[in-house]
Amino acid sequence: MAEDTLGTPTFREATRTWGYIGLNSFGGPAGQIAVMHRVLVDEKKWIGEERFLHALNFCMLLPGPEAQQLATYVGWLLHGWRGGLTAGTLFVLPGAIVMLILSYIYAAFSDVSTVQSLFFGLKCAVLAIVVEAVIRIGKRALKSRFAYGIAAAAFVAIFFFQVPFPVIIGVAALVGFVRSRISPGQAAVKTNGSARPTVARSAGVLAGGLLIWFAPLGVAYLALGPESVYVDIAAFFSKAAVVTLGGAYSVLAYIAQEAVGTFGWLQPGEMMDGLAMAETTPGPLIMVVQYVGFLAAFRDPGPLPPFAAGTLGAALTTWVTFVPCFLWIFLGAPYIERLRGNKALSAALASITAAVVGVVLNLAVWFALHALFAELDEKNAGPLHVLVPDLASINWLALALSAAAAVATFKYHAGMLKVLAGCALSGLVLRLALGV
Repeated sequence: MAEDTLGTPTFREATRTWGYIGLNSFGGPAGQIAVMHRVLVDEKKWIGEERFLHALNFCMLLPGPEAQQLATYVGWLLHGWRGGLTAGTLFVLPGAIVMLILSYIYAAFSDVSTVQSLFFGLKCAVLAIVVEAVIRIGKRALKSRFAYGIAAAAFVAIFFFQVPFPVIIGVAALVGFVRSRISPGQAAVKTNGSARPTVARSAGVLAGGLLIWFAPLGVAYLALGPESVYVDIAAFFSKAAVVTLGGAYSVLAYIAQEAVGTFGWLQPGEMMDGLAMAETTPGPLIMVVQYVGFLAAFRDPGPLPPFAAGTLGAALTTWVTFVPCFLWIFLGAPYIERLRGNKALSAALASITAAVVGVVLNLAVWFALHALFAELDEKNAGPLHVLVPDLASINWLALALSAAAAVATFKYHAGMLKVLAGCALSGLVLRLALGV
């Protein structure tokens, strides 16, 4: 098949395939992208390698989960807007259902020692999985010394100087673009006839998308008042959908800070529990925000019963998190297709991908510090911020279990579900046996 052509599956065949991908999209963004690549590029041959990577780099530029947006993009390429809606929805739906069930269980039983022990083990497994994500994404994205330099600079900026992620992404894109101008860029490749961007089309997509996105916020505001937790949930996660980039790994610290420190929806450490649950479900890891919305409404239900309130909070969170993802793709994909092959754009997108590696490394270090040490002290010197662990507060059991998870993952290449299940059961047995 020529690189610039697409396969021609029927809509029914594509729907079945998207359902299969959605049910098997474990392993975080690296694993999910690998599943899509194997199915769409290698097996089905519906899209070529270069076009797949071009779409992926654009999706990494966007706020939200890049894997879900990539599925939406390819679905749109194959069958227009209905293909994009189908692909993006089926990628999210299985994980959303499972995450809601787990949120019910957590809200009802999180104070029980058995459940706490299970989640202790899951946190240790998450640490190994996040480290693996850094390595897997790095192998795919870092192909030159320049890319390694971008990744290192991004890590230093976010970990030591707390530079906002959008700033890091913007600078990386600019550096990549400027570097590409040293040599002349090749001409843009024209898009296929089904993807012709016009001002009228873009205005219609933007107006319709914004109306669908903010309708629940307006209903909550009118029905429950501006002080309602549901308004806070819809407004906060709408903001998060815009200002946070790089998927769940990069957004976690921001969501945790606001949910714990500003709104008081969660207790310290509960975000780790949420991510551990999200790691056990198919679909994007950003689904952890559904758990945050559930707990926020469950603990401040207003006129509703707590579990009904939690369900509404989870639904609102999921809606305002993923509707923008569809909007970004339907609005931007026609332009990105039209610029396919432009050297300057490709260089900017590649720099963004490298910067994301540094941000994911930042999260791996953040996880390690919080999972292995009970006490952390933040040292400040001007713009410099460093988290310093109290070595006496190290949790030796967490260290041992994390090391075992790392050995299983890296040496024996155990599947993610096996690592999660093994750590959960080990944590349960060890904590109950030791009485900790």
